Amino acid sequence: MTEQSQSQAADVLSDAGRNASEYLTKFRASALESAVGAQRLFGDEVAFARNEILDRVQTETRLFGEFLSKLAEAHSVKDYVGMYETCGRHQMDFIQRDCERLFKHVQHSMNAASRLFNIEAQK
Repeated sequence: MTEQSQSQAADVLSDAGRNASEYLTKFRASALESAVGAQRLFGDEVAFARNEILDRVQTETRLFGEFLSKLAEAHSVKDYVGMYETCGRHQMDFIQRDCERLFKHVQHSMNAASRLFNIEAQK
């Protein structure tokens, strides 16, 4: 090989090394952003679950208190039937709200995950 062709080969290898270095730097940054995004998403989910559990415990405690109050007020079979109907209705309303809340949470989680993956796909 001549000196000029050796110089050109060295330039090509240098460019290839520079391109590989840039690619690895972008890959590492992308991997770090993915990890941070996933960690943030996980933290949000834990905070949401904590708040939901607290809300559910408070609601269940309130419903149980209402049940005990109505149970103490009931003095006849008719009162007991009315109490069970009212408490059953309250419980069904609570279950309906809980399912709606769960559905909204799943929608929020899917949107957050799709945003996370969409950001990664654009890079």
